[in-house]
Amino acid sequence: MQKLSMDQLNRVDVDTFKSQVKTPLVIVLDNVRSMHNVGSAFRTADAFAIDKIVLCGITATPPHREIEKTALGATQSVTWEYVKESVEAVKQLKEQGYEVYAIEQTNNSISLEKFQPLTNKKYAVVFGNEVHGVDEEIIALADGTLEIPQFGTKHSFNVSVTIGIVLWDLINKTKFIKK
Repeated sequence: MQKLSMDQLNRVDVDTFKSQVKTPLVIVLDNVRSMHNVGSAFRTADAFAIDKIVLCGITATPPHREIEKTALGATQSVTWEYVKESVEAVKQLKEQGYEVYAIEQTNNSISLEKFQPLTNKKYAVVFGNEVHGVDEEIIALADGTLEIPQFGTKHSFNVSVTIGIVLWDLINKTKFIKK
């Protein structure tokens, strides 16, 4: 077994990435306070060729040195926009035909392993603030809430870990995985 070289990985350049078909998912960051988490969201969005990221509220926007520490250049490849109010962003996405799911623990959340996305639909997933989670107004507007099953003493994952788990699960279930 030998680690692959950068040439063997066959990564596309930024221009090719921008023009390639994207995974029809939108990430919404609802008042995410850590710029490292924002950078991680960009890097994960690039890895999975996500359609775009919507940054809302206090969520920092590129260009910023602290975002780039974890984004490693993904702010150049991933399409993003800033919308001041998360509620407005969700309303806009719903008007554009997206089904919106908040990633949050609620009294009627769907356990992630039981959620079956459809390949002919567009989805947006909202990830919340590191302390307060997804805002209640967003939860009320969402088409549903998804929850990652957990078995330890803590009740949450870091938002960057959550983004990776949720995106991988949705992509794997819809077979959007690029082969």
